[in-house]
Amino acid sequence: MEFDEVVRRRRMVRGYDPDRPVPPELVDKIVRHGLRAPSAGFSQGWSFLVLTSPADRELFWSSTAEKDGDPGGWLDRMRTAPLIVVALSNKSVYLDRYAESDKGWTDRDESHWPVPYWDIDTGFAALLMHLTAVNEDLGSCFIGLPANTLSDFRNAFGVPAEFTPIGALTIGYRGTDKRSPSLRRGHRPVADVVHHGRWASAGEP
Repeated sequence: MEFDEVVRRRRMVRGYDPDRPVPPELVDKIVRHGLRAPSAGFSQGWSFLVLTSPADRELFWSSTAEKDGDPGGWLDRMRTAPLIVVALSNKSVYLDRYAESDKGWTDRDESHWPVPYWDIDTGFAALLMHLTAVNEDLGSCFIGLPANTLSDFRNAFGVPAEFTPIGALTIGYRGTDKRSPSLRRGHRPVADVVHHGRWASAGEP
């Protein structure tokens, strides 16, 4: 579909058809499109854990479940996704890259970085995967992993210590779903969030 249509149709889908797996060629396309994302210094300090088998997907949900949480129906719908892609960033790759001679820094001091570009770039890659899913008429949702479950998740999948999961994409053909009540908030007015030439408070010309 046209890119404008992809953007218009993009939303977080939380319900999937459990009887329709994502074809392997589409899984490969989604992941490869993510690898086209930009990265500072072309560091590419990311990795992606692709889960398609029922056993792996169940292990993901069980290892990331909050012990005292009961999110209810939305999580039950999410668990029907036939594909999960966990996006992980690696800060050390960026610190090493920018200590190389062509970048001008002579050390790996993290204070050089105004923001964590390793997380930002991995988020770019996840967004490209999300948009690719939309383009292929699939539903997708980006979710965070609860902070108190990260150790269990790492142990379950053998994730090395230098990789940090920034979130996961659930992907599949759309099934029974409900619109998020948060959407009632509506989009913030463009004039409140876009500033041309100088920063203007709401209501200023």
